[in-house]
Amino acid sequence: MGVTVSCPRCAAQVRPPDLMHSDWRCDNCGDVHPFHVAEHISPEIIESVRRHVAPTAERTPLWCPWPLPPGWMVTGVGWAGDDRSGVRATALSCTGPEPLGGGPADLVLIAEQPGVGLGTRFAGIPGIDPGYLIAEALAGAANRPGPHAKIRAGGHPTPLWCVKSPEDRSAYVSEAKGMWLYAVAWPASAGYFLAEHVVLHDLSDGVMPELVYGAPSPYLHGRA
Repeated sequence: MGVTVSCPRCAAQVRPPDLMHSDWRCDNCGDVHPFHVAEHISPEIIESVRRHVAPTAERTPLWCPWPLPPGWMVTGVGWAGDDRSGVRATALSCTGPEPLGGGPADLVLIAEQPGVGLGTRFAGIPGIDPGYLIAEALAGAANRPGPHAKIRAGGHPTPLWCVKSPEDRSAYVSEAKGMWLYAVAWPASAGYFLAEHVVLHDLSDGVMPELVYGAPSPYLHGRA
């Protein structure tokens, strides 16, 4: 399985551990958990990543919408971590018709342990962890009770909070299975995908044979 490796926080190149350093390093961000993205997507690659994620003591979910809406496909998978640290974050991308019409839409779902910084990179927001952004969203929603979107993740009702992001995308943040959950959609209007009673299944628990796969997502492979 071919993979590309980059900094989870800024997408720059990273250097592997050597005699002087025990961690992967980014010249911009310092010590990081390297972000690996499979160059292609297929049932075999998903199964390989699932086996890679499963042995982790604090198993990081690999979220996937299921069932997929009509016309939607899985278009990429990635993970952050190494053999020493284990998998600290996962990312899965899907592509399909924009909910409001007008062309294709992309969605990247990220599960992340604290301190990785992958989710904020894709959301286009500052910082490493999104706790302060959830607090700001809650404060801004004082006159609008309730979350901005509601989904089910791993069988549990999960609120999502929309956070300020670049105009080309919409970004939602929450917690699920004790870890950060990000849902980032391009274009911004594609965030309405999350209003369609979305259910997230953890692929580390098992992969559905009916999943449909498509061409690699440009967002997971470096455009974000």
